[in-house]
Amino acid sequence: MENPMNGQNSSLHIIADSDGAAILDVERGLISTLNATGSFIWQSLKRGESPSEIAASLAKQTGEDPLVVERDVEAFIDDLKHRNLMPQ
Repeated sequence: MENPMNGQNSSLHIIADSDGAAILDVERGLISTLNATGSFIWQSLKRGESPSEIAASLAKQTGEDPLVVERDVEAFIDDLKHRNLMPQ
């Protein structure tokens, strides 16, 4: 599977850990923050994991319904794309 983070905007500078993430868009002068779950998804995408793999891992960790978690992960990724924080 192709890594969805390939082609990431070079004007983005990211600091991420297990507590959350901060994304600085130097070109637009914007800072976005992610909570711990958002940071987990971001870091998983950077490792090349698919949305369904990420959702399965989150569902296992939280005990939530895997289908609900997968829908939420997809919505989060769509939001990142909409905010130009990851490639379309």
